[in-house]
Amino acid sequence: MELHPPDYSDWIAAPSPSFSRQQKYWLFRPGALTAGLRRIGPVQLRVVREHAAGLLPAEAWMLNRPVRSPVWVREIIMSINGVNSVFARSFTPLQASHSLWQGMRRLRTRPLADMLYHNPQITRSGFLACRLRDQHPLYRSARNMLGHQCPAANSMLARCSVFWRNGQPLLVAECFLPDFWPLAAKSAYDQGLSLKQI
Repeated sequence: MELHPPDYSDWIAAPSPSFSRQQKYWLFRPGALTAGLRRIGPVQLRVVREHAAGLLPAEAWMLNRPVRSPVWVREIIMSINGVNSVFARSFTPLQASHSLWQGMRRLRTRPLADMLYHNPQITRSGFLACRLRDQHPLYRSARNMLGHQCPAANSMLARCSVFWRNGQPLLVAECFLPDFWPLAAKSAYDQGLSLKQI
């Protein structure tokens, strides 16, 4: 099932002309993001928060569920070579977190990719991307995670997609922190990509 952002949403289904070639690549790169990050350097994953919450109005359309429906939320930060590079916010209906997506509760410091890419029953939507704004739920999560070290909203680019398993959705939103881009640009992996037309 594909994602169709409502008119009021910041999410877009095609790369913005304002994105650089490097940004387009990472925002719409298929497969597990963690695998790509590991090509740049050692990745460390830190779980910041896991909790139950009500589905926010700005995010309810992503799961095709009513506003304030109970969801299970997982928020993490991934660092490369000790540099905070990506933060992610994932959520699924609370009931699904006890059944089809219960593995999400047992990951600890392992990435979601460990449970998403080895099951033929799981399908993934296309990607959406956006530049964050102060009011964006993802930016509010970033502020909670990073505190006074949180960069300005408009300096952060994010992507999201939804995984589906037997009709139950799991949304994964990943945001690239400003320090990620120069770190990636220094790697031979990223430099090879920049030569390709995205």
